[in-house]
Amino acid sequence: MPSHVTESRLYGGVYSAPEFAAVFCDRNQLRQWLEVERALALTQADMGLIPAQAAQEIDRAACAEQFDLVALGQENRRTGHILVPTIRALAERCSDGWGEYVHYGVTTQDILDTGLVLQIRQAWALTLARLGSIRAHLLALARAHRSTPMVARTHGQQALPTTFGYKVAVWIDEIDRHLQRFDEAYERVMVGNLTGAVGTMAAFGAHGFELQRRTLARLGLGAPRTSWHCARDRILDVAGLLVQVAVTIGRIANEVYHLQRTEIDEVREGAPAGKIGSSTMPHKQNPSTIDLISALSRMIRAQMLALTDAAFHQHERDGTAWRIEWAALPEIFVYAGALLARMDEVLAAGLEIRVERMRSNLDLLGGRLLSERVMLALGERVGKQTAHELIHEASMHARHGELPFRDALLGDARIRGEFAPQALEALLDPVTYVGLAADMVDLVAGDAAGPGVPDTPGATAPGH
Repeated sequence: MPSHVTESRLYGGVYSAPEFAAVFCDRNQLRQWLEVERALALTQADMGLIPAQAAQEIDRAACAEQFDLVALGQENRRTGHILVPTIRALAERCSDGWGEYVHYGVTTQDILDTGLVLQIRQAWALTLARLGSIRAHLLALARAHRSTPMVARTHGQQALPTTFGYKVAVWIDEIDRHLQRFDEAYERVMVGNLTGAVGTMAAFGAHGFELQRRTLARLGLGAPRTSWHCARDRILDVAGLLVQVAVTIGRIANEVYHLQRTEIDEVREGAPAGKIGSSTMPHKQNPSTIDLISALSRMIRAQMLALTDAAFHQHERDGTAWRIEWAALPEIFVYAGALLARMDEVLAAGLEIRVERMRSNLDLLGGRLLSERVMLALGERVGKQTAHELIHEASMHARHGELPFRDALLGDARIRGEFAPQALEALLDPVTYVGLAADMVDLVAGDAAGPGVPDTPGATAPGH
């Protein structure tokens, strides 16, 4: 009976994504362990280290679908060992005694770590696919609203005009950097480990380096220079990438959450027919999926603490730290899969972009939103610092007296004479003071050439 939130039927699967859960399910974990055992045996046979018949029989018997997971779990509990029951079951499935050559010269952590990297590689591709889809949705949104004016806010307050397209382009640019980080980390992470009991390859003798290289190449993985049984930086590399992605997606969700507040109401999560906002207030349309994405982002970051604890291995291997990783890494991936899937779904369904509300919010301050622009124009006549003081006084006068900013400016004799009325009106038009926002959308979208504009990242990453 499901009891964890990622498997809960009551929650409708929203805390998980089926494709990510499948990567870290019991059957697939066993399948990757057996893939490593199979590759090892075949390579050992190629090198003349074990009989060819033994490798052929291990290859035939290493079929995860034919193993009893419940029985393996019971034996795990009885023996106190995570892999020995699998080794025994695999050996028993081999005919004519060839099972004696199963797991020849390696240690448990060799198999589990290398199998884990194979799972990470599967989840890696899924992560990039979801990120690419999210990026595509955001790119369409940025282009559509390249020049849609809205308020930019700093410290929670109205600051200057910007465009909604530019806000989205900032999100895309951040995602592009994550895609670059994934590309840069790929070869560093996709490395197996077959180095024996304490990492010295003592059981392999002089053939150790070649055996490891050829076995891992058969699996499509790189070979390490030394054992990484106790050096968990590759795992932290993966987790760190997921945390950074989670922070970005969570930040986007948080932005939509606040832009949907009734008092702002510039962006809304889509509300398909039948969606209920509240069990008691019929008028409510809560950003429920956005809420969930924000929560998942925090849950992913919380797993990073566990994984950093898991990196404190003692000596050459340490089960007290390693066992933390068995729980925390699959969980961070499953939560990350849910986070990406939910954001992809929200964007595919379509955010409601309330252009008229964005425009009306530009006028909430009665023109004070353009104080910088007026100050710079006045500064050309009286100096920037003097202009700042004069415009600040006028702004505070307009704010406390609830006056239009134009009236406060024209009411100050020190300012009034410096501007023709028509020129002042032009300065107070927020739509014409968005700087290079639209041009930066074009740069991110690849619609305009510019210095230092990279190709779209993630397109040529190895193994993708």
